[in-house]
Amino acid sequence: MEETSLKTGTTTVGIVCKDGVVLAADKRATAGHMIVDKRADKVHVISDDFAVTIAGTVSDAQLVIKLIRAELKLKEVRTYKRPSAKEAANLLGGILYSNLRRPSMFPGIAHFLLGGKDVHGLHLYDLFPDGSITRITDFISSGSGSVFAYGVLETQWKKDLSTDEAVALAVKSVNTALQRDSASGNGIDVIVINEKEIKRVLHKEVAYSL
Repeated sequence: MEETSLKTGTTTVGIVCKDGVVLAADKRATAGHMIVDKRADKVHVISDDFAVTIAGTVSDAQLVIKLIRAELKLKEVRTYKRPSAKEAANLLGGILYSNLRRPSMFPGIAHFLLGGKDVHGLHLYDLFPDGSITRITDFISSGSGSVFAYGVLETQWKKDLSTDEAVALAVKSVNTALQRDSASGNGIDVIVINEKEIKRVLHKEVAYSL
């Protein structure tokens, strides 16, 4: 995750398993070749039903998180019901679309993975910085370390993974990126979304790559 440039220096992972969705990310924020934050939070709970991972420009990601939290709450107040995962993804996609196309001397870019639950089940979406939305049914990774994470995910993901197996796979894939990607590091955060709740199952900081 970058403080000043457009490069998405981070590693985030989303995994669909048979009874949940797992979101994970490293904890390093960089500005070029400088590490500016070793305890960055890149997995955020945005409501009782949804959580996101972030990659990209820090200021844009933080602003978008504030906006989507407000939009989800506003929609619930207006409709007297909780937004569906598809509605949440569309709201976030619209914010990203507008953000990227807003004239600015400092163009920002932010990439989100959205995991959530609604009356229809559990869901995982990839929201690209241009506002495009892709429903994910297996796994997804973003950021500069994603090429390394994909090497693990492609070979070890299977359709009927349990939540515990998916958490272990998420940790392994992010850890692999930590070993090779200098823009990723300093720990791992993991959140699990199931039909009942969203819970943080791992929050580990390390002085060096795991």
